[in-house]
Amino acid sequence: MRKIVMEYRVPYADTDMMGVVYYANYLVMFERARNELMRASGYTYKECEAEGWGLPVTHAELDYKASARYDDLLEVSAWVQAQKGVRIEIACEVRRKSDGALLVRGFTRHAFIDLKTFRPCPPPENFVKAVSEEP
Repeated sequence: MRKIVMEYRVPYADTDMMGVVYYANYLVMFERARNELMRASGYTYKECEAEGWGLPVTHAELDYKASARYDDLLEVSAWVQAQKGVRIEIACEVRRKSDGALLVRGFTRHAFIDLKTFRPCPPPENFVKAVSEEP
């Protein structure tokens, strides 16, 4: 299984009035990690779109364990958790780098769609193979 880990320093803009990362911003971190997973696999969203297919999110699930704060250096990891039929799940974890504390764990579920019809389509074999294999 291919897994990426990226660093992310929390900017002030990501925090709320209490000085902690606003809960919805973790979904943005998940998206950034998903993009990096795809890039590490040899794909970008631009290339997917050029091939005529997309991966809209159909479900998101996050389990919040602890808070990140302004200027924390985080490690955000992503990997393919499951792939069946026209669906794929990308799991993510967010940890504080200084102490390794798990802050958020979750996943996003996506459907492979044909961008002309916006109907589900079979996943491209080369994409599934690329994101699922070890580098």
